[in-house]
Amino acid sequence: MTMTGMQTSIFLARLIGPVMTVVGLAVLFNQRGFRELAQEFVESRALIFLSGLVILPAGVAIILVHNVWAADGRLMITLFGWIVAITSAVRVIAPQFVMTRGRTMVQRPQMPLIAGGAWTIAGLLFCLFGYLH
Repeated sequence: MTMTGMQTSIFLARLIGPVMTVVGLAVLFNQRGFRELAQEFVESRALIFLSGLVILPAGVAIILVHNVWAADGRLMITLFGWIVAITSAVRVIAPQFVMTRGRTMVQRPQMPLIAGGAWTIAGLLFCLFGYLH
C-alpha cells in the first residue's frame, strides 16, 4: 500500500474511532435511555429504512477508498465498511426483517451493556490504529 493509501487508513481510523467510542460510552452510561430509544427505533419501519438510506453511502464510500484485505489494522476498516454497507442495504431492502430481529435483541436485558461495550472497544481499537500510527 502506498503512503497515500496508508494516510487514508489512518484518516478513516481517526474518524471512525472517536465516533464509535463516544457512542459506546453514551450507551454504557445511559443504558435505560438507550433501551428506550432502541425500542422506539425498531418499531418504526420508516426510521429503519431512512437510516439505511443515510448510512449506506458511508459504507460504500469506505469500500471504494479502502478495500484493503491485509492482516493488520487496515482490515478492521475494510470490514467496517463492508458491515456498514451490508447492514444498511438490509435496512433498505428488508426493514420488516430488521424490525423483527431488533425486537428480539431489545428484549435481552444485557443488550445495552454488550452493545455499548462492543462499540467502545471497537472505537478504541480504531483510535489506537489511527492515532498511534
